Amino acid sequence: MNELDCAILFRPNLHTKIWGGSAIKQYKSLDSDLVGIGESWEVSALPGAESVVATGALEGLTLGELVARYGAALLGSRVYGRYGAHFPLLVKIIDADQDLSMQVHPCDSVAMRRHNARGKTEMWYVLSSRPGAKIHIGLSRRLKPESLGEIAAAGRIGDYVASYDSRPGDTFFIPAGRIHSIGAGNLLVEVQQSSDITYRIYDYGRRDAGGNLRELHIDQARESVDYTVSPDYRNKSRHVAPGHDEIVDCDYFRVDRLEVDGELAMPADPDSFRIFMCLDGEVTFTFNGTSRPGSAPVTLHRGQTVLIPACAPSMTITGHAAILSIQP
Repeated sequence: MNELDCAILFRPNLHTKIWGGSAIKQYKSLDSDLVGIGESWEVSALPGAESVVATGALEGLTLGELVARYGAALLGSRVYGRYGAHFPLLVKIIDADQDLSMQVHPCDSVAMRRHNARGKTEMWYVLSSRPGAKIHIGLSRRLKPESLGEIAAAGRIGDYVASYDSRPGDTFFIPAGRIHSIGAGNLLVEVQQSSDITYRIYDYGRRDAGGNLRELHIDQARESVDYTVSPDYRNKSRHVAPGHDEIVDCDYFRVDRLEVDGELAMPADPDSFRIFMCLDGEVTFTFNGTSRPGSAPVTLHRGQTVLIPACAPSMTITGHAAILSIQP
């Protein structure tokens, strides 16, 4: 059996969307003929859209195959103990060239009952935004469940949802049940549970490629919406140390922003895999105390993502860049 690489890079995994644009190709410096790219699935084990290893002895294997083959060596003892042979996260870059639908995601219990799947809690990190771009998130006024369908049909759901100007570096936390929409002009990172269940509430009357109105899911959404009204839905990061901000630490994932300016030492973590995304600049990951195959240094440029298995040794990150660190 091949030894597991210390760092795993994946092939581009691009998804066209009715609301997609060209910002992902520019941000990631991709050469692609695809038009209307809405999402780049950076790390995914969802069937039908799995990440595929790009280089090394494991080239061509899917992330699901890696999990099945290596189990806790890849996932980590804590993660494997909680999830078994199931990769728990999905990491994307999203380009909203047009408004995304007003939508909501179910919690674990509803998703399991309805779909035999996990729910979807997520967070956003804004990479760039056009002037006037908005993030819509959370109820701004009281909404009765029995009124949801009528208000959505009248195109008035936006009157009940809070809106915020969006700027690079802004972050938003979207627990399952919170109504939300990414407004036109946002390029952002999305970290979420490994789930693709979305209930559309309102979609601006858009039609699919066949000319049909896109499906809405009012009954499912009605059961899933959290009807709590809060005064502010903007996420507040916690400053941990110079060059280190904790963005979100919830039951499903932790996301930190790190500034690398020279050299940053990272200890081994046998409890969990780690995902790193380079937001800007360039960084190199060098693994300490090993010369086995699959331990060669790996360099990331802007928009690139690497998966570090739990069995990897301590490492040193060198360069000048801002990166996201993501763990379950």
